[in-house]
Amino acid sequence: MNFFRRTLLPFAAVLLVGVAVAQTPPRPSPVPRPVVPDAPVPPPPDVDGKSWVLMDYATGQILASKEPDVRVEPASITKIMTDYVVSAEVANGKVHMTDPVTVSENAWRSGGGGTDGSTSFLKLNSQVPLQDLLKGMIIQSGNDAAIALAEHTAGSESAFAGLMNAYAKQLGMVNSNFENASGYPIANHYTTAHDIAILSRALIHDFPDDYAISAIKQFEWNGIKQGNRNTLLWRDPSVDGIKTGHTAAAGYCLAASAKQGESRMIAIVMGASSEKARADSAMALLSYGFRFYETHKLYDASKPLATPRLWKGETNQLPLGVADNVLVTVKRGEYDQLKATMDIPATLIAPFKKGQQVGTLRITLAGQPVQSVPLIAMNDAPQGGFFSRLWDSILLWFHSSKGNTEQAPGAK
Repeated sequence: MNFFRRTLLPFAAVLLVGVAVAQTPPRPSPVPRPVVPDAPVPPPPDVDGKSWVLMDYATGQILASKEPDVRVEPASITKIMTDYVVSAEVANGKVHMTDPVTVSENAWRSGGGGTDGSTSFLKLNSQVPLQDLLKGMIIQSGNDAAIALAEHTAGSESAFAGLMNAYAKQLGMVNSNFENASGYPIANHYTTAHDIAILSRALIHDFPDDYAISAIKQFEWNGIKQGNRNTLLWRDPSVDGIKTGHTAAAGYCLAASAKQGESRMIAIVMGASSEKARADSAMALLSYGFRFYETHKLYDASKPLATPRLWKGETNQLPLGVADNVLVTVKRGEYDQLKATMDIPATLIAPFKKGQQVGTLRITLAGQPVQSVPLIAMNDAPQGGFFSRLWDSILLWFHSSKGNTEQAPGAK
């Protein structure tokens, strides 16, 4: 026992330095700028609309809102959900962009052939490539295109509505229920400004190529030019989507998104009084977000944030990082108030798989949580050989007896 105390104990103590329950990751300093007092951030604009939401895309944080969770009729904003479902089914290999889609009598009649609703002017019983129907639905807001897509994807529009609700549930749209693919007024068909913001963010993130369709200003089909109904595409080059909607009951609705530098904002306006009012309202919200909030990249996915001690492994360190770049959006002037800490178990014992969550990166502002991001193993960490594991078992005996649980403070 004296041998262990004289020889191994000091060595073990050296190995154990730096192991802690919480650690502080390094953070890049902001670009130096002149020391000028920041003006206080004013309240958001009072815009036209029954309900509205301004969301930061990077974090999903609601920056400003009015009645965000009040159920409203979505009109053709519904087609964002239709777009998401079709895109997801394409990604899953259930349908394909090149599929010829037959325009049924139901799609023709309900979608424009027999009504005065928005139409892509599809011919009865014609076959149209799925990718062209998506353009007709998103750019021109064709009801016939939406219904034809629904019938092709799920066999019937009612079955497709079931898919819409299943995907909505997965996305966390807790105050939505869809009964059709077009948004034509019907009982029990509703959503909220908040849910549409969640959906819009998911569409941009999950299916960027399909989202890009909403930036196309004009589409020609069957010799007829169809203009995009989102007038913000002509007013501001940073706007690149998403969808308009209107019925007498729903009022004028608009889901809009714009990107400036590292920042992307999403503005949802439901129930505005006119086409101009919905565009002005969405533009005012986007401008407010870009003017008074700023997005910073705190951590890079390619760089390790910590290399804690690894026990019983082929190596004695485990590099930890994040799966994606960590972006955070705060009011202008608040960047220096951000703090970051890493919660990592005091004892990490091999094996670990690359991508496996090991701890949590926590970002706070003035003591309030902003983001929690999984810390993952950046490499595979297999077990070491027999003697390596045996040696670490001896050292762990001292580790346990000493109870090293040092906690480092957070860092700016």
